[in-house]
Formats: sequence, C-alpha cells, structure tokens
Amino acid sequence: MSEQNKNTVPAANLQIQSRDDAQQVVLAGAWTLTGLERAPGRIRRELAALDESAAPLHWDLSAIESLDSAGALLLSDAWGGRLPSQLEIDDEHRSLLERVMAHKPGDARPPAARWTDMVMALDERLRGGFEHAQQCTVLFGQLIVDLVRVFMRPAHIPWRELSANIHKIGTRALGVTALVGFLIGVVISYLLALQLRLYGAGDLIVNFVGLSVVRELGPVLAAILIAGRSGSAITAELGVMRVTEELDALKTLGISVSQRLLLPRVLAMAVALPLVVLWTSAIGITGGMVSARIELGIGFDEFLMLLPQAVPVGSFWIGISKGLVFGVLIAVIACHFGLRVKPDTESLGRETTNAVVVSITMVILANAVFAVLLREVGF
Repeated sequence: MSEQNKNTVPAANLQIQSRDDAQQVVLAGAWTLTGLERAPGRIRRELAALDESAAPLHWDLSAIESLDSAGALLLSDAWGGRLPSQLEIDDEHRSLLERVMAHKPGDARPPAARWTDMVMALDERLRGGFEHAQQCTVLFGQLIVDLVRVFMRPAHIPWRELSANIHKIGTRALGVTALVGFLIGVVISYLLALQLRLYGAGDLIVNFVGLSVVRELGPVLAAILIAGRSGSAITAELGVMRVTEELDALKTLGISVSQRLLLPRVLAMAVALPLVVLWTSAIGITGGMVSARIELGIGFDEFLMLLPQAVPVGSFWIGISKGLVFGVLIAVIACHFGLRVKPDTESLGRETTNAVVVSITMVILANAVFAVLLREVGF
C-alpha cells in the first residue's frame, strides 16, 4: 500500500465513556494493520489499562469502520480469548472475532500426561531398541557369511580397502590416543602417589597403574576415542553414499554392499583397535612412570623391573581381547546406523550422532560384562 493510501486510512481509536454504573469502551476508526500502525503502542497501553474488576465494561464496536485479523488478535488478547458478555458489534465483525479466537495459535492446551502415555512411550522406545538389536544381529551374521566366502576365495580379499581403513582407523589415531593415554597415566599416578606416600607403600604404585591402565583404562579410552573419531566417520561415509545414491548404484550393478563396503571396515576396526589399545596402554604406563619418578622418586629401571610382576600376561591378553570385541562392536554399530541414513542431510547428522552415542554406551556395557565374567573365572 502506498504512503498516500495509508494516510487515508483512519487510525484506530479507543474512548472510555461513563454510562450509569458501568464504563463504556467505544472503539472507532480502522482496527486493521494499517490503522493500528498509525497509533503505535498507544492502543495496547489503553487496552492494558482497562480494569474490568473495578466496574463492568460495555464494549461498543459498532463505530469500527474496518476490522482485520491484526485488530481481532489484539482484541482477543485483551479479552483473554473470550468475547465479553456486554458487547455491541455487527455480525460480520463478530464472525471474524470468533474465527480468530477459534484458530488462534497457542489456544489449545496439551492434555496432561497420563501414566498410560508414559507406559506407551517406554514401550515404543523398547521396541525401537529391540529393532536396532535385531538389525545389528542380522548385519553381523551377514558379515560372518561374507567373511567365510572371502576366505574361501583368497583372490577376492579386498586388501587395498582393508589396508586403507587400517591406516585411517589406527595410524591416524595414534597421536590423540597417545596424548590422552599419557595424561591419564600421569593423573592416576599422581593421585595414587599422594595416598601411597602416607603409608610408605610407594612401590605399590606400579601395581595400581599397570593393572588399571592395561586392563581397564587403556582399552576403554582407546575404544571411546575410536568410536568418536572413526566410528562416526564410517557412519558419515555410508550415509553420504546413501544420500548420493551410490549404494543403490552398487546394488544395481550386482555388487555386494556388505562384502565391498562393510566387511573391510569391520575387519580393519577389529585389527586396528587392539593395536591402538596396546599403544594407548604403553603410553599410559609411560605417563604413570614419569609421574612416579617425580612424586615418589621411583626410577624408570625400577618401575620397568616391577612391572612384569605387577601385570601378569593374562591381564595383557584381556586388554587386547577387549580391544578386539570393542572394535567389532563399534564397526557393526557404525555400519548399521550408516545404512539407516535417509536421503537427506538431517538424517545424516542424526544417525551419525546416534552411532557415536550407542557405540560408547555399548563399549562401557561390554566392559562391565567383561569385569563380571572375568571375576567369575578368577581373573
């Protein structure tokens, strides 16, 4: 609307008149978006100042020249979403006000949550969890079948893809795992040294640091870092292939997606993660050794001499076995969520996040299972 046309539209107007024992609110002018713009803020302040509790208000809207949804919404807010009991208005404007109040956003109040709704929500989540578990089991079984087929035909082993994934998963992760492992070893050794010094049992720091890093912290830290770094990368790679329809193209060409894309990644993770666990544990023990030297004066040669007695060979193999199990879990979960990506970017981000969260959760759960089972067999 041009500036000249705007000036021809009368401004919205509100007057309060005394009428016997009541107050009469007379509205006039154009209660439209343009008419309200010509009286910015004033109309809202005057409506907010009206107090119906002090004296009944009689609303007279018969003098309104025009009314649109902007004016109707303003009046609806002033009336609390209901037409006042004393209202004088023509039928056309009344109909508009009723339609606005009936469809006003936010009028509908969500029903209060009931215990049945919570039970149904829990049931839905449990069904979703069982569905994921079933699909991961099917995927793992398919990978076992593909592995048998590949080893029956050694010429079909994807050596190039396998070596490339081992490099991406293992070699490129050595820096960050070394840093985290060293710092964890330093922190554990420093905290233990403060306590062991009080009892004159400084030599026991070798036992605590060695067992905690080799059996627990080394495998778990390495698995969590690899899940966040390489697991998310696997999910994102497969998801992008889904978005760009590369997976559909492979199926059209008769190429097995699980054998060509999934199996090399799972095997690479199963090979690389135990080696990363070994690397992280070694660096963690080095950090503990440095801290023990500074805090307790235990020399490097003495620490290394006591280490084989403190950490039996069985604990070493337990840590390596955890790395193998964690690697398979992370890779299968990452592939599962990668294949669930829908052809849109929002699904890609959501499934990548789900893959990391579920992988870390399953690593911690599997570690707890390891602790219970190994305790039962005396380790």
